[in-house]
Amino acid sequence: MRLLLDTHVLIWFYLDDPQLNPLARSLIGDPANAIFVSPASHWEVAIKIRTGNYILRVPFRDFIREAIVDNGFANLAIEPQHSEILTTLPLHHRDPFDRMLVAQAMAESMAIISADAQLDAYPVRRLW
Repeated sequence: MRLLLDTHVLIWFYLDDPQLNPLARSLIGDPANAIFVSPASHWEVAIKIRTGNYILRVPFRDFIREAIVDNGFANLAIEPQHSEILTTLPLHHRDPFDRMLVAQAMAESMAIISADAQLDAYPVRRLW
């Protein structure tokens, strides 16, 4: 299965945070699944660091390597067809990063791993 991680899921997996539920953890750890991370997620983390809303234990570059690269997660580039979906996507969720994740999941027919129930308003499969 091809799965896209929401930003908080990426962070919780990286930190081995107990907020990440067992289903999400097992889906991410299953070698039969292809796990993707959007640039929207590391962009969101970078902005939260800059605004003081999040503090990493390691430099940002190390976080990217340890959280994404070392785990074998694939980068899901933001393509024009993803952005195009945003032009008609209802405003059920106002967070621009989550909206991009939804658009990417829709365009790529991927499920998204997220604790955010607001995503259920969109035609994507949310796993949690």
